[in-house]
Amino acid sequence: MGTKPFNTPNVPRSNLVFPQAVIAGDLIFLSGTTGVDPSTGKIIEGGFEPQLIQSLRNIKTILEDAGSAMEKVIKTTVFMVAGEDPNFAVINKVYADFFPNATVARSAPQVMPFPGGIVVSVECIAVA
Repeated sequence: MGTKPFNTPNVPRSNLVFPQAVIAGDLIFLSGTTGVDPSTGKIIEGGFEPQLIQSLRNIKTILEDAGSAMEKVIKTTVFMVAGEDPNFAVINKVYADFFPNATVARSAPQVMPFPGGIVVSVECIAVA
């Protein structure tokens, strides 16, 4: 099975070293995706919830441009700066909007601070 890197011009790349996604057979593996505003190229202000929402909007765009959809996401990993959402209330609320009918496996490890004011980064696996 071959793999193919995928990038869309509709979401700024956070790092030119690795692709936004890798397509492997019937699966799409998204790299960590932050809450960068596609219109400005800067991280959304306002903290955890706005960054999480924008991160998932960016994931939606990447998946759709790759021929998939949020409904096809099967696993997410939410990397969040320690203490940002201690009881997962924000993540659960935001997930209800982005995954209303889907059962998505999820893990949410807490990490040390990211550079540049980033407080959350989400990666996922979806069916192509």
